[in-house]
Amino acid sequence: MTPPTPSAAAPLEVTDETGKNPAPSSTSKGSESRSPGRLAWKRFRRDRTGVASAYIVIFFFVIAICAPLIAKLYGKNPYTTYASQRPELLDAFAYPSGPNGGMSSEFWFGIEPQLGRDVFTFLLYGIRTSLGIAVAATLLTTLIGVVVGITAGYLGGRTDYLVGRIIDILLSFPSTLFFIAFMPVVYGLFVAPDENIPTSLRAVSLILVLSGFGWASIARLLRGQVLGLREREYIEAAKVTGASSRRIVFKELLPNLWTPIIIQSTLMLPAYVTAEAGLAFLGVGIIDPTPDWGVMIQRGAQFYTEDLTFMLFPGLSMVIFVLAFNLLGDSVRDALDPKSKR
Repeated sequence: MTPPTPSAAAPLEVTDETGKNPAPSSTSKGSESRSPGRLAWKRFRRDRTGVASAYIVIFFFVIAICAPLIAKLYGKNPYTTYASQRPELLDAFAYPSGPNGGMSSEFWFGIEPQLGRDVFTFLLYGIRTSLGIAVAATLLTTLIGVVVGITAGYLGGRTDYLVGRIIDILLSFPSTLFFIAFMPVVYGLFVAPDENIPTSLRAVSLILVLSGFGWASIARLLRGQVLGLREREYIEAAKVTGASSRRIVFKELLPNLWTPIIIQSTLMLPAYVTAEAGLAFLGVGIIDPTPDWGVMIQRGAQFYTEDLTFMLFPGLSMVIFVLAFNLLGDSVRDALDPKSKR
């Protein structure tokens, strides 16, 4: 008789001396390390452009968070007009008397024409203001878009039709022109025409208006994703077993939507940075003397023919941040969805 082949033998349970199952083998550990998150992280680390962009973005956020501490160590603040205390800092035409916009060991980035404020601390706080508004608007926009998009796609029917028409209307608005016309109306709802508008109200209004007209794109994307997912077998199986709509949304649908949500958010934030700076430049967002990227560029545009330095630092820093974050968003998209690579 020939001995039975290994395939015919019954599988045996391997135990150690204590009768317990041994620790998982290296093969099982290798399979665990191939989770989608780990694979995406591995692909991202291979992307040198993405990694470099991430370091630049982190640097800007650290600067924004630590702006008060840096300014304290530096010994200056963005609101003091140093030229009023020391007239020799400006020449007869109210421009910095020193070379390169008054750059020196005392004023690292020079001083502002006319008022003589320190450019370095003004830029630090400007980054803090712009990124704070952009991050808050991005988070609120993402939250609204996720809720509306998943609700419309999951419920379908009249709800989906109504939400779809609202999205079409919002996407048809010329956003920049509408912001310019609508922001004074928002301010007028809370402050009398002859009163000064608080900076906090300007910031909150910007966040609400940007979010109120920015959620439509991510909601449309997620609605289409949910319309395809809700017909899958595992969704139907969950409904048959009596799973609640809440469980289906949070346990079945949402885990499959994190990739488009993260990608859209990373591409949305730099757009909000430029939008906020543009509104500040046009005078309907944050205004002087509050430090802001747009405020600095607006002020610098008045003096760039005689003193380019004041406009150079905010313009260059904003371009670097927006470019780095856009490259980071592309790298995140490619890491999460390799098929999107061109």
